Amino acid sequence: MGNIMTCKINADTTDGLKIVSDTSGAVDIQSNGATKVTIDANGNVNTVGQVSTTDNGTIVTRQNAKPLIINGDMHVAQRATSVTGKTTDGYYTVDRMKNKLNDAGTYTISQSTDVPSGYGFTKSLKYDVTTAKDSPSAGTLGSLDYHVEAQDLQLLKYGTSSAQKLTFSFWVKSPKTGTHILSMTSPDGNRHIAKAYTVSSANTWENHICNFDGDTSGTINDDNGSGFQLQWLLVAGSNYQSGTLATSWASYTAANAYVGQVNCADNASNDFFITGIQMEIGEFTSSTIPSFQHESFGDSLIRCQRYCYKILNDTGSTKYTTIGLAQGTGRGYGVWQFTEMRTAPTVSLSNVAEFQPLNGAGAPQADFTTVTGANSTKTMMLFDLSGSSGLTSGQACAIGMKDGESILATAEL
Repeated sequence: MGNIMTCKINADTTDGLKIVSDTSGAVDIQSNGATKVTIDANGNVNTVGQVSTTDNGTIVTRQNAKPLIINGDMHVAQRATSVTGKTTDGYYTVDRMKNKLNDAGTYTISQSTDVPSGYGFTKSLKYDVTTAKDSPSAGTLGSLDYHVEAQDLQLLKYGTSSAQKLTFSFWVKSPKTGTHILSMTSPDGNRHIAKAYTVSSANTWENHICNFDGDTSGTINDDNGSGFQLQWLLVAGSNYQSGTLATSWASYTAANAYVGQVNCADNASNDFFITGIQMEIGEFTSSTIPSFQHESFGDSLIRCQRYCYKILNDTGSTKYTTIGLAQGTGRGYGVWQFTEMRTAPTVSLSNVAEFQPLNGAGAPQADFTTVTGANSTKTMMLFDLSGSSGLTSGQACAIGMKDGESILATAEL
């Protein structure tokens, strides 16, 4: 028979199953002419596309080729890696992770290297309590929020009898043992559901699994708005804990939102960490859930840039980033282009730009002192800059930023 044995089992002529064993001892499983799974001589399973494995080697098939949670490994942090003194809502550090803080204490929020060992994670999101909230008011609320774009959730079939169940897996290192809440709200239908998970050991990395039923009566619009608001709670006041936890889908009632949540903000020495957030279609346990989908940094960054796009000059000198046009002796226009964002972004500058003619005349012209306009579309930003001098109207110019300057475009949910 020679050194190569090939065995073909064809279910049909277009989508057959092909199993090939060659001299390396590897087995390829193919569909429609493309290899989907390779089992090497040592029994390791390598997958392509939507096929994945659990940690114990069970082969499963995902409906989604890309992770449904973007940057769930906390790898990308365009805005900053650490901020201090935070007491209000906002996106501060790790991309896609929004911080909801209402009378919940004061925090240093950072991208940390403290991670669970042996799972491929290198970063986590850290909440360091610097001013405690040991006696929450009725309206106190502190949480990590994540919004999923509605048009990316149509495969869940909500509002039909085929609505899909969901499983969430994540790693937390909490300062408190006891009940913690993961909440999911569907803004389009104003409905919510929540699950409690129990932290057994304080200040220890633990993996938790939460299962959610599909919402057969719900609505998720096919648009670029928020389809889900996910919340990992840190602290919640009585306005959100005076009822019964909504463990099944129901119309949103604040009193039923976070019942039982412990107070992770009751001491200035408290630190809360989270990483490895994944959302899977279907109902899984800790032993059957597919492995975390680790994306390359570049792929994750591109997906994050739909919601946040930052141009930063950290070269140590002036960096010229685009071409503009002088409009008078002290005014200019410039256009920055970027990957298409969710919607026309809000644009901010950390400093004013520098403007230099392209004719090789020497040093840059005087800095602009005023940004009189910052208009944007999904793919570009138009800046109207003034306050310089020595320009020639109609002259093409290079527009650049000094070291440390940045342009931030945000189109978050």
